[in-house]
Amino acid sequence: MRCPFCGGLDTQVKDSRPTDDSGAIRRRRVCPDCAGRFTTFERVQLRELTVVKKTGRRAPFDREKLARSVQIALRKRPVDSERVDRMINGLVRQLESSGEAEVASDTIGELVMQGLKNLDEVAYVRFASVYRNFREARDFGPLLDEFAEDGKKAEQG
Repeated sequence: MRCPFCGGLDTQVKDSRPTDDSGAIRRRRVCPDCAGRFTTFERVQLRELTVVKKTGRRAPFDREKLARSVQIALRKRPVDSERVDRMINGLVRQLESSGEAEVASDTIGELVMQGLKNLDEVAYVRFASVYRNFREARDFGPLLDEFAEDGKKAEQG
């Protein structure tokens, strides 16, 4: 593993342990050249996924890009990071186990929206406003109506 500080190639693992959900191994590393310390994560990857964009362009699936977009939607929201990690891990597992090597960006967006809806309504609305390209305040109406309907169903349920 290349050192992110000096670029040295001979880093050493000092500690390894599973993450809380056992979906990854967290490794603490040290570089003998510069004494820099850093953390890496090792995850199971069932298959290489390719994302098919709306334009038809193809790009490799990037878990970190997905995590960043979820974190942006959740910025300043009181959601436990472990719940967020479980949601992202579940979403990635679902994509990898679908049997398809290519996945439409729309599919990923809808899965993220469902995950966020279960985590935090504000984050869900934030993500949806970007994902669905809202232009005006009235574009939020149908989305907010969903929550009103869900609330009524819960009260009747």
